[in-house]
Amino acid sequence: MFDKVLIANRGEIAVRIIRACREMGIKTVAVFSEPDREALHAQLADEAVCIGSAKAADSYNNMTNIISAAVEKKAQAIHPGFGFLSENSTFAAMCEECNIKFIGPDPSVIDAMGNKSNARAMMIQADVPVIPGSDGIIENMEQAYETAEKLGYPVMVKASAGGGGKGIRIVRKKEELQKAFESAKSETKAAFGDDTMYMEKVIENARHIEVQILGDNYGNVVHLGERDCSLQRKNQKVLEEAPSPAVSEETREKMCAAAVRAAEAAGYQSAGTIEFLYDKSGQFYFMEMNTRVQVEHPVTEMITGIDIIKEQIRIADGSKLSVRQQDIQINGHAIECRINAENPDRGFAPCPGLIDYLLLPAGGLGIRVDTAVYEGYEIPPYYDSMIAKVIVHGKNRKEAIAKMRRALYEFIIDGIDTNIEFQNRILNHKDYIAGEFDTSFLENNLIE
Repeated sequence: MFDKVLIANRGEIAVRIIRACREMGIKTVAVFSEPDREALHAQLADEAVCIGSAKAADSYNNMTNIISAAVEKKAQAIHPGFGFLSENSTFAAMCEECNIKFIGPDPSVIDAMGNKSNARAMMIQADVPVIPGSDGIIENMEQAYETAEKLGYPVMVKASAGGGGKGIRIVRKKEELQKAFESAKSETKAAFGDDTMYMEKVIENARHIEVQILGDNYGNVVHLGERDCSLQRKNQKVLEEAPSPAVSEETREKMCAAAVRAAEAAGYQSAGTIEFLYDKSGQFYFMEMNTRVQVEHPVTEMITGIDIIKEQIRIADGSKLSVRQQDIQINGHAIECRINAENPDRGFAPCPGLIDYLLLPAGGLGIRVDTAVYEGYEIPPYYDSMIAKVIVHGKNRKEAIAKMRRALYEFIIDGIDTNIEFQNRILNHKDYIAGEFDTSFLENNLIE
């Protein structure tokens, strides 16, 4: 097993990885930017190294500085968490070149699955259902118009290298296509350095369902069931739960089997996620694969009892999966609420600042809080606004909802604005309680 792991991230995911490593007897190295000098992850790790200024390009996305820190501290592996460099094949290759293990899939797999149009072609070969769309990338506007007419409006213009909601535009009529296509190209070029685009038919009123998979270096792949991530705002997830209240057992088996085929086709080794759209007729379609651990991985951990971060580390170290498919049992129901430093009444504007008082809802059976904030901590304005994740587990969905309401009632944070009350509004909405929602639910019901 590794003796020392560097965590190339910040916030709650860095703290989460540090804790998993400590339980495994692995020393940790944190990296931090100048504004994060007092951050919790920098305090909890065995060692910590400043890697640059506030700007992510100068710190958490600075590959040279991170690799240098790993070499200096003699770390044998780097865990990238999510975001930042977690799906950057160049960084993964740099780790390999420096004889440092990247805790994630091979660079070639990141490239293959990170390019959405290539991934789509691979899924067709693996007999995984895909959304009707273009045959490869869209080269020009003439081809864009022809493809849109063939598919029928509405269509979705998507960046091949996109992620986090960037490089995506829904086009409902021909007159909107050119502007949407060009703005999506420009956005993805700035974000990812790649402006290749493809097109898909819009599946209206669909749910966003993803399947957690684990693959080792010996060809073993298992799934850990599905998560429902349909509650989104501008393609950013707000609340997730597992299992999905909409998916039948028959569909669940088919979807999870398709996810395993997808991972096997990619030659996948690590934790990853196969994302599907699930329509009103009960059909599901491959969207993309995330070649990293997901923000919402705790809901799957709660219903399976499997520590996904530890599995990632063991796989990277060369171990076989610790579980077989027949060993995995889904128990009860779990919900995760993302707590953000933002003001929903002001267009969800970020609200960095000093936390004057903090009471976390950490008590009681089946309640977990993943966070890196503490009383007296000043949230910097430079990074993502998520400050905590509240995760609950109940024997069924009704109990899980009740536990989450109770947990949010006890979550008190002064000095900044948060979306806690907005999350409460979701949990008390009659359609959410009934399990009747899709990806348009928040925009249509709770956001003016």
